[in-house]
Amino acid sequence: MNPPAHEILLRVRYSETDQMGTYYNSRPLEWFECARSELMRALGRPYTEIEAEGLFMPVREAHVEYLGKARYDDLLRVRSVLTMPSRAQVRFDVEITQAATGSPVCRGYTIHAVVNAAGRPVRPPPWLIELVSCETAQSRKDASAH
Repeated sequence: MNPPAHEILLRVRYSETDQMGTYYNSRPLEWFECARSELMRALGRPYTEIEAEGLFMPVREAHVEYLGKARYDDLLRVRSVLTMPSRAQVRFDVEITQAATGSPVCRGYTIHAVVNAAGRPVRPPPWLIELVSCETAQSRKDASAH
């Protein structure tokens, strides 16, 4: 097994393009947000439930590498992977490709703190630590068997 991952399909909207006819440079961060929301939902923990527990995950760092073009009406495959680089942060790695050809569009990541309703940092909840730890440990075990 690998770290928790999920794929979605998104279509480039006209409002997401610039005068050159390709996606505007800030759009990948919006697509990253959509991907991480759907990943958490697929894992059984939509953001609405996490926030109902009094926990929030603000972005602390974001990085995007622009690799190729995406134009109006292109269908994109957006793959997100959840990891925990430290006890106080979660990280979502995202890769966006053209759905039809697999050509890379962009890739990057966001790193998030876990905070309470007062905005103070807290440890990630046990369910999140367990989810990432179990998946990552199994992935390492599988890799060493080969």
